[in-house]
Amino acid sequence: MTRTVAGHPSVRPTEPLRAEHRELLPHIEALRTAADHVGTVPAVTLRTEVDVAYAFLTEHLIPHAMAEDEVLYPEVGRALGALGATATMSRDHVAVVELIDELGVLRHAPDEHASELRRVLYGLHALVMTHFGKEEAIYLPLLDEHLSSDEASRMFASMEQAASRARSQHRR
Repeated sequence: MTRTVAGHPSVRPTEPLRAEHRELLPHIEALRTAADHVGTVPAVTLRTEVDVAYAFLTEHLIPHAMAEDEVLYPEVGRALGALGATATMSRDHVAVVELIDELGVLRHAPDEHASELRRVLYGLHALVMTHFGKEEAIYLPLLDEHLSSDEASRMFASMEQAASRARSQHRR
């Protein structure tokens, strides 16, 4: 649903999160590309791709997920009238972090663990793409219906603060 301001259509309240997802998608696609490259490109090239992917995952995707758990999902739960309704989405985040941890180990010797590395990279790609799809198709339209632009702005400011805290904890 779009809101109108002075007779002019405006963006959906959740557009900032949709835009963030669009910005993250090339990095998520890079996971699949890296998985495709396992065993087909020189080890140094693969190691660089995996290191770039790992940095993105730990510095951007995990803070994004933590902000969703802390701010977005409780808001969705309130809109649904069931605070536990988003537990499966939070569980997706746990599975993503487990795969990222596994990638953190495998990335030091990618050529020695080709099949495991390929499994983890494809798994991360599939899980994150499915997760984003569920948010975009189910949760964000719900929030568009229930949040005013001001409420959405406050929610996104809170999400940015939560992501910032997560990034600073990661750097310690």
